[in-house]
Amino acid sequence: MGKNPIRTAIAEVFEEMAQAIETGTFGQRIRVGLTILGSEHGPEELVWGAELAQKQNPNIQVVIIGSGVQTNLETVAVLDENEAHAMMDEMLLNHTLDAAVTMHYNFPIGVSTVGRVITPVKGKEMFLATTTGISATERIIAMLKNTVFGIAVAKACEKANPTVGILNIEGARQLERALKKLKTGGYPINFAESARADGGIVMRGNDLLMGIPDIMVNDSLTGNILMKVFSAYSTGGSYEAVGNGYGPGVGEDYDRIICIVSRASGAPVISGAIKFAADCAKGNLMEKVKTEFYAAKKAGWEDLLKSLSCTFSPADQDEESTASPPLKKTVTDSIPGVEVMQLEDAVQVLWKANIYAECGMGCTGPIVMIAPEDKERALELLKEKEYL
Repeated sequence: MGKNPIRTAIAEVFEEMAQAIETGTFGQRIRVGLTILGSEHGPEELVWGAELAQKQNPNIQVVIIGSGVQTNLETVAVLDENEAHAMMDEMLLNHTLDAAVTMHYNFPIGVSTVGRVITPVKGKEMFLATTTGISATERIIAMLKNTVFGIAVAKACEKANPTVGILNIEGARQLERALKKLKTGGYPINFAESARADGGIVMRGNDLLMGIPDIMVNDSLTGNILMKVFSAYSTGGSYEAVGNGYGPGVGEDYDRIICIVSRASGAPVISGAIKFAADCAKGNLMEKVKTEFYAAKKAGWEDLLKSLSCTFSPADQDEESTASPPLKKTVTDSIPGVEVMQLEDAVQVLWKANIYAECGMGCTGPIVMIAPEDKERALELLKEKEYL
């Protein structure tokens, strides 16, 4: 006999009421997936962090993706990291998860992560834009995009008018000029002021420790180092004990919320990362990204990108040298070792040979993303053309 739809609906209502009475939270809970395979501290550490997150945040329902650990949390069994990532992506795309937290995930070029740290002077939260991935292959353009990514994430996390500072690294002054042009064009950006006597929007190390801006803009590699220091300065480095992880991957057209943690992240950081992912889902991060880019484009974004490009020159464009992509494939394997400035050229070489590939950024640097069956031939071609 088939299920009675009315009885099923009533049962679901009573189950939601029971959960609401138990947790004190009414309405749909935010479902956050966590892959648990691959940690340096073992899967038990990650599950502990997941249980902490769900206990402390009754509006969150954590879904464990992995195996080998006993827990009362909802679990989807997988055997290895590749299968875990495939399952995580599938659940995000079919909306059985609202967001996810994982390790060692490869984002395409144009997507990078915005981290959230606790600064030591006053325990203030600060967003680091960005911490993994790469927003663009040219440094200043990448940091310009990082700024917009950081603003979108901060607004998704209920900071309506976040302040922005630029870390005093290579390219900071050039980025400052670009952001001021964007503001003059009409993009609303709220610049922070350094706590040092000479002020300005370029932040010193003191400002970093004090958390002067809500968003600290930097390149991803610098941000990655800062995340590790902020997370593990009290433990000697092998165990990340503080903060919210490396944050969600953000891109202009990126269609899912995936927050990154390190293989060294301990349970407190795992818990914080799950809360961070839920905040981004609740705050509708992807819509916030679209809104920010819409405003930036009205303020002259495209012309600004062209003016910042180191390589743009109409005379240099050769239509015959540009290949159209072959039929799209799922690219689950990767080839590391190509210089970041040559990454797009390397992909063009493969396209001309009718091999589908994409630019990407792994945890250790730039990668060519490739289908497993094409990897051997792609390696031969890239070595022949001296990209490897």
